[in-house]
Amino acid sequence: MWGKRASRPVGPPRARCPCHAPYSTTGLLYFTIDLMPRLPFITFEGSEGCGKSTHVKRLAARLERSRIPFLVTREPGGTPIGETIRELLQFAPHNAGMTPETELLLFAASRSQLVRETIKPALERGVCVIADRFFDSTTVYQGAARKLDRQIVEQLNAFAVGDCIPDITFVLDIDAATARSRMQAPRRADRMEQQPAEFYERVRGAYRELAEREPNRIVLIDGSGDPDKVENEIWEVISSRFSTLASVAKSKIEDRKSKM
Repeated sequence: MWGKRASRPVGPPRARCPCHAPYSTTGLLYFTIDLMPRLPFITFEGSEGCGKSTHVKRLAARLERSRIPFLVTREPGGTPIGETIRELLQFAPHNAGMTPETELLLFAASRSQLVRETIKPALERGVCVIADRFFDSTTVYQGAARKLDRQIVEQLNAFAVGDCIPDITFVLDIDAATARSRMQAPRRADRMEQQPAEFYERVRGAYRELAEREPNRIVLIDGSGDPDKVENEIWEVISSRFSTLASVAKSKIEDRKSKM
């Protein structure tokens, strides 16, 4: 997973860095050294109101303080084409009659564009990519919660992302009552946030099953706790799995302190 920077990416493609466009965020995209370790592709998952977007921002802020190049992106969206699909999926006035099959294909289309236009090129540049949702959302929401054919969902996921697989995925797990209380704040509720309670129970159960099925990639985190504690737990996992990333972050912080 870690290696010298070459003209081609080492190992499977991965993503990295926050952008200036409304659909992503961009941090520092350069290092002053010739050799650079491959940085991980990190995804965050969970039901509505679980806090994943909060912890995407917290992780991005930590990397920015450490001057580590990173890219933050979201699904659906992350590209001009993807953002148009996002609006159709979430807020278009005529989307109430959208079928589960159409929903599945639109999510896959947005992701396919995101992988090839944004994530893979960022990973090849040596940037750490942080994604607010990826293909696990389709497995859970369209596969389990919408009850579409599991094999078709898996095949479509594979077609959309190719070999662009996350190095680690954090699933923030919370109960339905906590999720509802968090979503009561003034906000523009999207179509997914208006599903019945049984839908979210299926979502939560499916995420838990995924974590059991893929323990090497997926880390289940209690998202109901204190945000600072959750953030530290996430960073501890990242530090233990990606020691080079942790050591770079530590050295950058120590170097900055020595200059103060």
